[in-house]
Amino acid sequence: MKKFIFWVIDCWNLVMDNRYNPLKYIPDPSLQAYFTLVLFTMWSAFFGFIAIYYMGWLGYNIVTSIVVHISVLIPIIYTNLTFEEARRSGASWYIKERERQRKEGLFPRKKNVVTWDIDKEA
Repeated sequence: MKKFIFWVIDCWNLVMDNRYNPLKYIPDPSLQAYFTLVLFTMWSAFFGFIAIYYMGWLGYNIVTSIVVHISVLIPIIYTNLTFEEARRSGASWYIKERERQRKEGLFPRKKNVVTWDIDKEA
């Protein structure tokens, strides 16, 4: 589960963290947040149009789409903030997990799994 959570955080940072995306070149943080919000709204509306057209969801509402996206993103943002605070404060569990991921990336482990075929053994 931790591996999945860290994967979500890394994906989030690649898209939404202004330290990594091209919005980092805008000097004012409030303008960065504004453009991020505009892009978020645009993509929500775009996927709403896609759903209406291709899936035939005639009762589909774009405002509902935006609300659903926000309701998914708020827990992700909260989780990301929690992990960032843990990283900043030097929480030992966070440092150990990142070190394990770094080592696993260098030397990936293969599962030590033995399949037991009861029909062959019988």
